[in-house]
Amino acid sequence: MPRPTNKQQLISLANENFTKLFKLVNSFDQQAKKAEFIFDNNRDKNIKDILVHLHHWHFMMLNWHCVGMTGQKPDMPATGYTWKTIKELNKEIWQKYQTTDFDTAVKLLNHSFEEVINTIKNHSNEELFEKKRYPWTGTTSMGSYFISATSSHYDWAMKLLRKYKKSTKNNLV
Repeated sequence: MPRPTNKQQLISLANENFTKLFKLVNSFDQQAKKAEFIFDNNRDKNIKDILVHLHHWHFMMLNWHCVGMTGQKPDMPATGYTWKTIKELNKEIWQKYQTTDFDTAVKLLNHSFEEVINTIKNHSNEELFEKKRYPWTGTTSMGSYFISATSSHYDWAMKLLRKYKKSTKNNLV
């Protein structure tokens, strides 16, 4: 599906890609779900790292929305970071969740996904896709931020998981 341009497409693609993501996660056996990646990936070392990364970006999106809808300008992407220092922010997110186990990561992601979808559902198509409607979204639309935090981010995660799947097949004894 092309990039969503309305509320229904946004919800549909977010749900579709979230379902595909978990279908891919669940295609790994229990050992592979908790094992470290065989390939070097700079930051995310296992499936749990990917899941908590997605969860935390949901959390940040919800925070931006909450602050932004009060008329204030949220710290985006996060306090002390800019879009140019996103690598450092993502590394901090990675570090924050290193003691989180796989099952907790799944629960966190499922919960934050539901919150994001419910937030989207509480807005009209115009509120989501009219550019410059809210000062906190700058020149873009709120929907663009939700796309980035959902379906587009799930695409990134699935690409990495497919790379992991391929590496596990290539390394079977």
